[in-house]
Amino acid sequence: MMILILLGVLAAIMLLAFFRASIWGWLLAMIVVVPVIAIQSRLSADVFQVVIILLAVIVAVLGIPVLRRLLVSGFILKIFRKILPQVSQTEQEALDAGTVWWDGDLFSGQPDWHKLLKFPKPSLSAAEQAFLDNETEQLCAMLDDWDITHVRQDLPPQVWQFIKDKGFFGMIIPKEYGGLQFSALAHSAVVTKIASRSATAAVTVMVPNSLGPAELLLHYGTAAQKEKYLRRLAQGKEVPCFALTGPFAGSDAGAIPDVGIVCHAPFNGQENVLGVRVTWEKRYITLAPVATLLGLAFKLYDPDKLIGAETARGITLALIPTDTPGVQVGRRHFPLNSAFQNGPTSGNEVFIPMEYLIGGMEKIGQGWRMLMECLAAGRSISLPASATGGAKLAARTCGAYGRVRKQFRVPIGKFEGVEEAMARIGGNTYMMDAARLMTTVALDMGEKPSVISAIVKYHCTERARAVVNDAMDVHGGKGICMGTSNYLARSYQQIPIGITVEGANILTRSMIIFGQGAIRSHPYVLKEIQAANDPDAKRALRNFDAALLGHISFSLSNAVRALLFGLTGGRGIAVPEGVNTQRYFQQLTRYSAAFALAADVSMLVLGGSLKRREKISARLGDVLSQLYLCSATLKRFEDESRPASDLPLLHWSMQDALHRIQVAFDGVLQNFPSRFAALILRMLIFPVGRCLAPPSDELGHQVSALLMQPGAARDRLTAGMYIPSDENDAVGALEAALHSTLQCEPLQAKVDAARKSGKVKALDELARIAEARDQEGIINAEEALLLQRDYALRRKVIMVDDFAPEELAAGQEK
Repeated sequence: MMILILLGVLAAIMLLAFFRASIWGWLLAMIVVVPVIAIQSRLSADVFQVVIILLAVIVAVLGIPVLRRLLVSGFILKIFRKILPQVSQTEQEALDAGTVWWDGDLFSGQPDWHKLLKFPKPSLSAAEQAFLDNETEQLCAMLDDWDITHVRQDLPPQVWQFIKDKGFFGMIIPKEYGGLQFSALAHSAVVTKIASRSATAAVTVMVPNSLGPAELLLHYGTAAQKEKYLRRLAQGKEVPCFALTGPFAGSDAGAIPDVGIVCHAPFNGQENVLGVRVTWEKRYITLAPVATLLGLAFKLYDPDKLIGAETARGITLALIPTDTPGVQVGRRHFPLNSAFQNGPTSGNEVFIPMEYLIGGMEKIGQGWRMLMECLAAGRSISLPASATGGAKLAARTCGAYGRVRKQFRVPIGKFEGVEEAMARIGGNTYMMDAARLMTTVALDMGEKPSVISAIVKYHCTERARAVVNDAMDVHGGKGICMGTSNYLARSYQQIPIGITVEGANILTRSMIIFGQGAIRSHPYVLKEIQAANDPDAKRALRNFDAALLGHISFSLSNAVRALLFGLTGGRGIAVPEGVNTQRYFQQLTRYSAAFALAADVSMLVLGGSLKRREKISARLGDVLSQLYLCSATLKRFEDESRPASDLPLLHWSMQDALHRIQVAFDGVLQNFPSRFAALILRMLIFPVGRCLAPPSDELGHQVSALLMQPGAARDRLTAGMYIPSDENDAVGALEAALHSTLQCEPLQAKVDAARKSGKVKALDELARIAEARDQEGIINAEEALLLQRDYALRRKVIMVDDFAPEELAAGQEK
């Protein structure tokens, strides 16, 4: 009987969900439920009639719109308004910024995988590819990171000039203003390649093309401002920076104390010019020490009401030449031994005319919205690209070093402990690059995915940290000794910079990804909030009722689907075909439904307090993030025509991410404040328990082997990074040593065999090679030369730098 009741309830819920909780849904649900109740309870005729009447009343109240709004929706709307958390103006503008893209599908519980796979494949134009192959390659060849970071603490003058002359500062500027007008994909590819060579150069190039004067002018500048500045920015005649963060306002940018007062003052020989007297103190501003053009955010006040009736006009943006009297720039911060130009800027009552305000007087008070809309796009490119470039460098060098470097006569990459680290390096890099590529596709489609930008910024920088940490472990002493032979240590030092900027990662994970996504990406929550804030009572009730009805249907549907998919492991769900990918698509659909359900229950149970439950929000954000990363990984595999040699990377990254989803869900359920709600959720999400395991040791072995073996898979994994051909370069020598090692191992085996048999007696390796060459039947002269070169390359790769004390002192003085 209990099974009959359960089936009846499930059938009723499915009917309600299918008919969107309309009167027909309620009627059909009652038709299913009433007989079940009658059979189970064996009710008398009189009692059964009473039950029928009560159910009919419920159906009428819930199914007839007029009655439902009067008796149900109106009451819920009043409660909803009371529990709705207070949202500041800056928070609201952040929520309104950007667009909803694939994150909307993931929040729906029913992602359309066919739609995902129809999104364009990443593809560069001929001009973009040529720039990457020529100018970007030339720039990378000019970069000596040890010289930059230790000797100069700056880029060499010729590098600065090359960057300016070749248009690196104008990648996002249209051709009509002399810019390159590159796609987001090309912009990302350029930064990725440079970052695989020098973080200092990458930051120098990416900042003018990210959130800053050029992008703000493109979207909001007046025609005169665009004409005045964009061409000069594209040609490198202006070096821009943008100043937002100050000592007392970091993540809480709405609290900036910097102010501008509207007034009249003399300016450039003219009297009584209308403008703003600005006072500011900013820090952590990249390119500020060398900037000629300062973008500035401040709060504008008009106490004398010179431009309108309001006195507090809100956050406003200005573009100020740094030679304006009173502007202070030039001093530098020194972030973790990185040499990119970064420092404070300040000014005390600096007068600027109204024409310096970005967008003119029409954009007064709209500064925060402008910043958030640009950040939604800019944050999707720069940091994910630079993090991925560093990860590609780590993956390629660890694979080569793991094969070349031997201990106990065995390549260190074949030790299981090292294999474990190298598997993480390969799998994380594969997924990071997939996320980078898919997100740039969204941007080139015209999207400004604010939630996704937070996901890729957080997870690419965090995974880059994990990759670099593992790479340092693989390299051991080679990784910790600084000098021209070290290609990892600066990345290891500087990775926290990317973790910190453009939204600190702790904040991004705990407050932004799910906190913003729950409102922006959910199909109904934003509509409910907008209705609740609508001053028109009738319209508010009508719209809230429609959103509430859809939300109820949505939640019921996902509850049933989560349970059914949990019981079957997602089997049977219609998804794109593919021997190696079908089960992944099905599992992601299962967890998408479970995520949508968990999000709804969390918002229902916790209400406004969810905003303060940052650990719960962070774990729900982890689920959403892994769903996105998995989506990008599957799309990458399909876009690249399902290469069989990439399967270890695909399987490792997908299995790792799916296991992380389980762990995140479990963390939510274990710590959910309502234990009853947690119990129900666990029954629906994990009806047969947690079944997915992390990647196996054998799979990790396959990934590690892939990194150590030259081939198409290794090249695809590290595609787009700079690979020097010069054997005097540390990375170039390592590449040459890998190929030489593989070529010479059969020859080395002959020499070793001769040594074991007593034919070769020399103790020194070079002497053994010479002795083997001089004896007939072991190796010939040409083979001996190969072995001698191999020894020289291996020695160069293994050796680390040392210095005279005065050399280090000279570097510190500089």
